[in-house]
Amino acid sequence: MQSVVQNLPSSAGVYQYFDARGKLLYVGKAKNLKNRVKSYWRFTPLFKPNEAQSSRILKMLQEASRLEYLLVETEEDALILENALIKQLKPKYNILLRDDKTYPYIYIDEAQPFARFEITRKIIKGKNITYYGPFPSGGRALLDALYEVYPLIQRKSCLKEGKACLFHQIGKCLAPCEGKITPEAYKDIIFEAKTSITKRKKLIKTLEEKMTQLAVQERYEEAALLRDKIQSIASLTITSGIDLANELDLDIFAIRNGDEKGVIVKLFMRGGKIISSAYTYFRHTHIFDENEAYKQALLEFYTIDTPHISKQILTAHPFEDSEQVARGLSLRYHEKIEILTPQRGAKAKLIALALQNCEELLRKTQSDTIMEQKIADLLELSVIPYRIETFDNSHMMGVAAVGGMVVWDEGDWDKKSYRQYALSEHDEYAQMKEMLTRRIKHFQEEPAPDLWILDGGQANLNLALALLKDAHVNLDVIAIAKEKLDAKAHRAKGAAKDILYTPQGILELKANDARLHWIQRQRDEAHRYAITYHQNKKRKEDTQISLLTQKGIGKATLKKLIDYFGTFEAIELASFKDIEKVTNNKIANIIKNNTE
Repeated sequence: MQSVVQNLPSSAGVYQYFDARGKLLYVGKAKNLKNRVKSYWRFTPLFKPNEAQSSRILKMLQEASRLEYLLVETEEDALILENALIKQLKPKYNILLRDDKTYPYIYIDEAQPFARFEITRKIIKGKNITYYGPFPSGGRALLDALYEVYPLIQRKSCLKEGKACLFHQIGKCLAPCEGKITPEAYKDIIFEAKTSITKRKKLIKTLEEKMTQLAVQERYEEAALLRDKIQSIASLTITSGIDLANELDLDIFAIRNGDEKGVIVKLFMRGGKIISSAYTYFRHTHIFDENEAYKQALLEFYTIDTPHISKQILTAHPFEDSEQVARGLSLRYHEKIEILTPQRGAKAKLIALALQNCEELLRKTQSDTIMEQKIADLLELSVIPYRIETFDNSHMMGVAAVGGMVVWDEGDWDKKSYRQYALSEHDEYAQMKEMLTRRIKHFQEEPAPDLWILDGGQANLNLALALLKDAHVNLDVIAIAKEKLDAKAHRAKGAAKDILYTPQGILELKANDARLHWIQRQRDEAHRYAITYHQNKKRKEDTQISLLTQKGIGKATLKKLIDYFGTFEAIELASFKDIEKVTNNKIANIIKNNTE
């Protein structure tokens, strides 16, 4: 490694340290690779780490045995590449944030004579577009409230129909489609609605009056729906006595690292008022680095598709790369962006408010992850597993082979992140390999979790570890399987114990151990999810087999088709010539006439 360090180019780039086993330890970026990487080391009298480095970096350098680097054109390119690699590969000594959500905005295109409010997560083309937000939660409720309170055009199709509809009859629309309101008068309504997006007291008051009327009329379900919307809209605002004299747009970021986990709080001020807020926990780490945390938080939040960015971003702490991040964002959005840490005045009070919310959130979560901590200690994991992905596959003699991935996040099931896999392989080992390989390919879009749990034994554990090693991804893995009685694994409860397979060896816990129950719960949910998908797929395939059998296609021909194409979906999509090549002209005619 010494020769690599001494012969680095003086170019911008990204460097990666690996340990003796090829595991990625750290990713860093540099304007000048030669100067940056050399600063880590002393060359005389012996080649050794520079003691002036932080304890975190010193520990990393002591484990490092190999250095690799990638050249880029500019320092900004290095910043972007560094962030992408950290997110995808999860290096051991980098701070790892998981906040890749894109928040919705409400927007309106006033180039239209009768404009409508819509929701977007991306930039919309147009010269007269105004964005409001972001709204991490409650955005849809706020949009619905606008259409509930103001007589706006309720649907995109309304104007095209050219005829007043039910919305006009119930007083929710003034029928511009029939010319019953002028564009000028409609703009006055739009102005009121726009004002109520940021100044929501009047909007909430009107909704509360409508809710009361519905309750009096004994329309309780409608009243309850309105109540839920009011609560969602009210929760958008953090109560604050801070009032800026000028109507500034500001984004405020505060990060705190606690004893068990860290938290990022974001406040969004528009027109001098805090209109929404968001927070994200990140995994506990003893190698917390404030500079990396703020750098990642900002780069992850301000993607190229973000509809609106404030020209001033406030951070609760100054950080080393703030100027470079500001330059990168300025280039990305083609306007000057500032990153500031004010020490006094109203802006400093906003930062204090964000930090106060950090402390409160950390206080609330102190006892929420006790089991995850116990699991980390039991399995000797590198981190506390706040986010877990559990895999299982299901089939019947190789038929209707599927896989399922379930996700546990921050103490609850994240069902939006569940994934189903239609698998083409026929044996369970190959099916697990196919499923894990496909998941690894999507780490860049959907970052890796803190822990994988696999349904299976040592073979599946070794498989996962090998795949992750090839991908240079740091990720803890365990497997869980029934012990074998008479060379058979019995799933029935009480028939056999569950055995845990870890990189450190096999673990057998007592049947009443709460830690085992927690892991079993993850496995059982994955099994339920995979089985349900398999049953649905099998039912569909049975129907398809029945239809083809009725058309005169025998079992041997069906097997030949499935072996070649893999799935019924692939058979349906196959061309006449491909089916004819596998079978014959008669069979190809039957199938294509049946499916087209």
